[in-house]
Amino acid sequence: MLTVERVKNHGWRVALVVAAVAVVAFSRQNPFAGLFALVPILAWAAVARSRRAGVVTGLVLLALLAWFVLPRELGLAGPWVPAAIEVYWLHTTLAAVVCAIGARRAGSWALLVFAGFVVTAGVLVTGWQEAPGDEGVAPGPAQLRLAEDIMCGSGGCWRSGEATGADAGGAWRDYLLARDFTPEPAFDGVPRFCRTTGLLVNHTVCVQVRSRTADSARVEWYVE
Repeated sequence: MLTVERVKNHGWRVALVVAAVAVVAFSRQNPFAGLFALVPILAWAAVARSRRAGVVTGLVLLALLAWFVLPRELGLAGPWVPAAIEVYWLHTTLAAVVCAIGARRAGSWALLVFAGFVVTAGVLVTGWQEAPGDEGVAPGPAQLRLAEDIMCGSGGCWRSGEATGADAGGAWRDYLLARDFTPEPAFDGVPRFCRTTGLLVNHTVCVQVRSRTADSARVEWYVE
């Protein structure tokens, strides 16, 4: 039966889960990673015993979730921005430590850490030969049209596209620079831009922009 006392004591659980779901809703590039990142918060909301410890620990978990999801989805980069693969193992490990401190029981959260590493291994194996996702590159500048394709070779897979529109090459360079891609040494004379995320494991995406004519350019991107 729903009473004022029950709402006072347990309403924080619902509020915590709703806030976490709102954060994960931003995880459009890696939706599975976002959903997996919900697991520690769902587990904590279910097992926390006291309201005070539940709220404090829940807020720390929520801040941790936001750190691992939002910066990458906002197109930010750098050594302080977690890579998507780190959501499975590093976020899970940190969240398990936070939960263990909040619950004052370390052993019961070891399974969460183990699950994180198992999922990480599965993601690495299944994505070994897959082409990269949008990676902050697609859909490209709004004023250009991009016809995408996927190509694979002995070194893995990459995505490419033929972009058409006014000053296609220049528009792409401006677009990438605005999204924290930095110029790197040209590859075979083709301008290259790269962006790195990851706290402990680097995830580097590189884009080559080859101008064909004043109004067309070929774009290729891959994960190093």
